[in-house]
Amino acid sequence: MKKVAVIGSGFAGLAAATCLAKNNFEVTVYEKNSSAGGRARKFETEGFMFDMGPSWYWMPDVFEKYFQLFDKKPSDYYQLKRLDPSYRIFYSKQDIWDLPAGENQLISFFENIEKGSGQQLQKFLAEGQFKYEVGVNKLVYKPGLSITELFDFNLAKGLLKLHVFQSVSAYVKKHFTDPRLIQLLEFPVLFLGAPADKTPALYTLMNYADMSLGTWYPMGGMHKIVEGMVALAKEQGVKFEFNAAVEKIELNNDHACAIHIKGNSKKLDYLVAGADYHHVEQTLLPKSHRQYDEAYWQKRVMAPSSLIFYLGINKRVKNLLHHNLFFDRDFGRHAQEIYQSPQWPTDPLFYVSVPSRTDPTVAPEGYENIFLLMPVAPGLADDETIREKYFNLMMDRIESLTGDSWRNNIIIKRSYAHNDFICDYHSFKGNAYGLANTIMQTANLKPSIENKMVKNMFYTGQLTVPGPGVPPSLISGQVVAQEVIKRNGMVSKKVKN
Repeated sequence: MKKVAVIGSGFAGLAAATCLAKNNFEVTVYEKNSSAGGRARKFETEGFMFDMGPSWYWMPDVFEKYFQLFDKKPSDYYQLKRLDPSYRIFYSKQDIWDLPAGENQLISFFENIEKGSGQQLQKFLAEGQFKYEVGVNKLVYKPGLSITELFDFNLAKGLLKLHVFQSVSAYVKKHFTDPRLIQLLEFPVLFLGAPADKTPALYTLMNYADMSLGTWYPMGGMHKIVEGMVALAKEQGVKFEFNAAVEKIELNNDHACAIHIKGNSKKLDYLVAGADYHHVEQTLLPKSHRQYDEAYWQKRVMAPSSLIFYLGINKRVKNLLHHNLFFDRDFGRHAQEIYQSPQWPTDPLFYVSVPSRTDPTVAPEGYENIFLLMPVAPGLADDETIREKYFNLMMDRIESLTGDSWRNNIIIKRSYAHNDFICDYHSFKGNAYGLANTIMQTANLKPSIENKMVKNMFYTGQLTVPGPGVPPSLISGQVVAQEVIKRNGMVSKKVKN
């Protein structure tokens, strides 16, 4: 059996490891932290369970397809609940929207806001479905190693319908005029790491994912997905070593490699790096075998970082749903302070999650589990004074807009920002979401999944194809596994009918 080391146990690393083990590779995952999940780790204290990173479960079909590779279903490992309303948006104290689940309900909702917009939404989502079917089922499963991957007749035939040469912002404004509807439809691209006027309208497929496929929640928390994936990996024979940070990658005469962990050398047939691409290449590899220099990385457009607070509250709070978006400020200014002139925001938008509204297991009875997240530019100076300033800013607005005060009821408080992302994940510039999906950083224009300077070394995760987010990371692991399998002269095992 060929030996494979996978660095990192995020969604991409877990998917790559499990797919390779299924195809008779001897796979070991090396994780620098004490538990699996990468950014989707959890921590527990005093009866509270906090998901540390991802909190939105979109694109359920991607998870279903992954588990189907092993004759399994997500329900074999965790139970999903569709949220209805999907989320709440605060535009002002007098203007609060609860987005209903289901296309028909949303069409009626839009029509009540802006005459004619219900029909426009129907058209918008139908076009989004086409983009989703092409983008998610075809484009994102390609390894991005050759331009010929895009020479597909059906793909070329539908190219104009993908709207790759216009922006999300321009495309949305062709259909809707109410600024609140525009802001609602532009917000999902925050997950992709670029402003709406810089993101190809192909990515309005995210609106289809949001509004048609729905917003879901795995009972027990997002970490239940990680637990399920780890259990599946072990079923396939994957081994795990935690607290096992890779110190360097050593090259042999034929450019094959070994990794060093705690001073011990482990020889490999294949290496899959699911850790931060920049860190692996610029720190672990010798300079002679790096595909990209530091100047290249400094020119990359990164997705945002985040300032996060994990809060345990010793009472029930009012007027918040599971997911809440605070859009009561100018989104354009905040976006500019993330992307065009990076700085701590003047008047930010932010997000509040209260999973205890849906799931009683994540907090003690009668208490609340609350997660605050404010997207910010990567690469900023980060200290406790700055964190506390923005905590108070967010709390002031939450209390004002909800009419409920619970600041004095906080019994658990932990913050997380740039310095933590760097410390825990070697995150380039402290980013939270990876590489932005701009036109010049799409598909084959992303950092390659293959290191052509090192024999049998590959990369997976949110700094390579297909891009940022949980479903793309899950797909990234599968894509790189298929490439390793192909290079080894094997045919990937298919799921049984």
